[in-house]
This record gives sequence, structure tokens and C-alpha cells, in this order.
Amino acid sequence: MFNLQLVKSFIKHRLKAKTRHGVHSPFVYHLIDKIIYDFRPRAEYNDIEQLRRRLLSDQRTISITDLGAGSLVNNNKQKQVKQLAKNALKSPSLAQLIYRLTNEQKPRNIIELGTCLGLTTSYLSKAAPDAEVISIEGCPETAALAKENLNSLNIKNVSILTGNFDDILPEVIDRSPFIDVLFVDGNHRKEATLDYFIHSLPKTHEGTLMIFDDIYWSKGMEEAWQEIKDHPQVTVTIDLFWIGLVFFRKEQVKEHFKVKF
Repeated sequence: MFNLQLVKSFIKHRLKAKTRHGVHSPFVYHLIDKIIYDFRPRAEYNDIEQLRRRLLSDQRTISITDLGAGSLVNNNKQKQVKQLAKNALKSPSLAQLIYRLTNEQKPRNIIELGTCLGLTTSYLSKAAPDAEVISIEGCPETAALAKENLNSLNIKNVSILTGNFDDILPEVIDRSPFIDVLFVDGNHRKEATLDYFIHSLPKTHEGTLMIFDDIYWSKGMEEAWQEIKDHPQVTVTIDLFWIGLVFFRKEQVKEHFKVKF
């Protein structure tokens, strides 16, 4: 389905967004120059991208349980794996950016909302092989495929929990002593996104990174992103259009950046 609002938002973003030039924050300049714009190939990407190619030709059909805001492309309940891989997976460039951002953080724990087929989960795992990765997926059949995919990559540090985010995430957060990286890639409703953000705040610290996917997915998501930026505990945000990065660095002056990616 063509999303005119998304196109308009993208054009506005491109007109306002910067590269690393014109950015005066040393922290943000480093992040843009050394992490966001580091497009060099890495050996860690290869196995995951080979898995992606296999999934793009996988003709199995699964039943989709969608507990969020649905899909902009195809919201049928029966989907072929190759269709899901084509429409729902993060692009290689975006998934690899999430890898680099996570690797830079050196996290001890990672929470992901929205496992899908497990490719981005795999990137998170490889970015921090010593971290505990907890990924939550609402669809049982998708979660089963994700586990199969993680096993094929011999990934051992990921636990996939299946069920409603609203029920599972609070439990995960409450028993976590802290949150180093939180990647929110599911539901895509304003109220739910803000709930996930607010519930996570007590476990954030100076080094926490939150990544919010599809911040321009709808008017509601744009409003949620604005409220997150305005929150007094948030000091730095980087808007890459496809994802939004949130930092809690207390020594930083509150500042928001739009960056081309």
C-alpha cells in the first residue's frame, strides 16, 4: 500500500537533515563519522546475509498473528516466508547500522521488541556476543522460524519470548537490573510505543541506547517520537528517518539531530 504521508515526511526529512558537517557535538560527530557512515564490509555480516538470501526464496507458508498496528505492505494472515522476508526484514544497510551502533555501546544486555525472522536479532547478537539478548515476538509461528534461523547461525546468547509485548516486556524490564540497548521494532502505535519507553526509563543509565523503528510510520508514531524527544531524561536524539536513536548522557546539552542515511 502506498503511504503518501511517509513520502512527504521523507522529503521534509531530507531537506532538513545534515551529514556530519555542521554537527558541533563531538559525541554525535564521532557517531556519524565512525559508526553511522562506516559502510565497510565486515565478516560478521556474511552468514546473516546468506541466511537472508535463503529466506527470500523460502516458499513455506505460515500463519501470522499480528498484535500490533499491522503491515503497510500486506496484512494477510497467511504469508509465505519469502514474502515476509521481502517486506518485513530490515534492509542490509539498516540492519548493519544497528549492528554497528550496538557494537559501539559494548552492551551487557539487549532487549528487542519484534523478532520477526530473527535477522536483526542475529545482528544484535553478533554485535555483542557476550551480552544477554532477549527478543520478544508476538507471532508463535514467526518466533519458531526465528529460533530455527538463530540455530542455523549457531547463535547461543539469544532468548526468544513469545506473546503480547504489553504483558511480557514489563516482566522482562522489571527483572533486569539495567537496560543497555533497547530496540523497539513492533506494534507501531503511539500509545504502545510511549508505554514501552516510559516503562523502560527506570532501568536506563548514562550509557543506555534506545532505538525506535519506523518513527514516521504514521502520524501517531511521529507524535510518539516527538514526546520521547521532549522527555526531560532524554538528552540527545538522532533522527535517521528509518530509526530514531535516544541517548541519556547527562553531561550533554539537550539537542536533537536529523541525519541523512
